[in-house]
Amino acid sequence: MCDTTSLDSLMEMGFPRNRAEKALAVTGNQGVNLAMDWLFEHSEDADIDEPYVPPQGNVVDSAAAPTPPTLSLSTESALAAQRQEGDGDPGESEDGAEGQEPKKMLTEEERQQQLQRLEEKLRQKRLEREEKERQEEIEREKQRRKHGQELASIRTRMQEEEMRKLVEERKREKDEERMAKERVREKIARDKAERARKFGDATGAEAVPAAGTAAPPATSEPPTSTTATTSPPKRDYDQCRIQVRMPDGSQLMQSFAAKETLAAVRLFVELHRQDEATPFVLLTNFPRRLFGDEDMEKPLSELGLVPSAVLIMTKR
Repeated sequence: MCDTTSLDSLMEMGFPRNRAEKALAVTGNQGVNLAMDWLFEHSEDADIDEPYVPPQGNVVDSAAAPTPPTLSLSTESALAAQRQEGDGDPGESEDGAEGQEPKKMLTEEERQQQLQRLEEKLRQKRLEREEKERQEEIEREKQRRKHGQELASIRTRMQEEEMRKLVEERKREKDEERMAKERVREKIARDKAERARKFGDATGAEAVPAAGTAAPPATSEPPTSTTATTSPPKRDYDQCRIQVRMPDGSQLMQSFAAKETLAAVRLFVELHRQDEATPFVLLTNFPRRLFGDEDMEKPLSELGLVPSAVLIMTKR
């Protein structure tokens, strides 16, 4: 059974009845202070509001408990007479009287002290909980920043990998163009040598007439030249030099293959622009032409930007 005085004191402090009864039972009804300390220590327990169940291991089985010795009637009478005459142990009587003394109620001053102690412990618990929440918030912020740094690092590596692939592709295209130019030069040189050999042999045969024959009369008609009658072939450009004028007045200059699309020029501008990353379009001044999204996949030769062109970058 719980001490009603201690139970009332705990309930006056604001503790629920079931918690107060449980605390008094667990602490063995040894006072308000011990019960209040137990409540503060176990206030976060999940089973704090469940009814108190005494431990089964501490209960001694009545069948196993030893039976006290039975005193005879004469012995009991002698002990009773001895207690009445006052010959018994003084300490024993004092303990009995002490056990019958009713417990005192808390005074107003003691109750105020208990309430102050309760408020101080509540304040301490609240500060500890706020500090714990603050530490958890700091840890969450650290995890968020770490995650953001990892994402930024991944994005940087992807951009570097994309740039590396673009540089390798441009280098490969330039090597192919250089080899193609060398093959064209070699073919032109072979054609010139073949033409010189062919026309050189014909001129030598005409210049040396056969022996004993008269030279043919000279005619006023000049010899026809195949090079004079044929128009020079149209040059097929395989390189295109693009100049891009930026909104701040700066310029970007880069050479592209004639078969590259306009999207390559747009990507080059996006990688080298120094202003804020806002959508933009490309256009030519004269003749004025605005290139849309459908022009991005067309080659530069088809858009009339070969062998060189000036593009203007403007915000969309």
